[in-house]
Order: sequence, then C-alpha cells, then structure tokens
Amino acid sequence: MKNKLFKAVILAIGICILSIGAAHAQTSPVNTQQDLDASRHKIDSLDNQLMKVLGERERIVKEIGIYKAKNHIPPLQAARFKQVLDKGIAAGSKEGLSSEFITELLNAIHKESLRIEGDSTSTDH
Repeated sequence: MKNKLFKAVILAIGICILSIGAAHAQTSPVNTQQDLDASRHKIDSLDNQLMKVLGERERIVKEIGIYKAKNHIPPLQAARFKQVLDKGIAAGSKEGLSSEFITELLNAIHKESLRIEGDSTSTDH
C-alpha cells in the first residue's frame, strides 16, 4: 500500500511539473512559517490541478480504447509510447528532471492508461 501511495505521489508531482508550465515555475524563498504555509498551499493547489489533468488524460484514453477495440487495434502501441517517452524526457530535461524519473513517471501513466483502455473495451464494446 505504501509503495502504491509513493508511486501516486511521484506521479502527481511529475505530471504537475510537466503540465502546469512556466507560470508556476517562479518560487519565493521560504524564510518564515507564513512562507512555509503559503508554499504548501501552492503545492496543494498544484496537486489538485495535477489530478484534474490526469483525470482528463485518462478520459481521453478511455475514448481511444473504445476506438481501438472497435477497429481491432491492440491497446499497446510501442512506437507511440516511445514518442511520448522521448517528448517527456526532453520536456523534463528542460525542467531539470532526470530521464530516469521521467521514464518511471511515464511508465506509471502508461500502465494506468493500458488498464483503462482494457476496461473500456470490456465494458463499452
């Protein structure tokens, strides 16, 4: 259970960094309890945005899964995932994130996407 929670937190942080953009990239030094509280509030807000972005992404994945099932296309498209991974590594690098972190993050997202695609084909097809 702790491992799943840890992975979820890592996933949330990574997606936030990749998707929220430069508008949130500016930070202020934390010198007081008030600064700490304000920074934690920002993190909470970013985490909430992250969950919304992930939810939106997975709703699109579900629609893709339905299309693939109707057209007899296998859920796993290795070439497409490699494109996603390469783009993610490049974007993460610009944010100072390691390729190892981005790879782990995107693999977790991809695993969930494949699960959702599989669920959509068994319930909606």
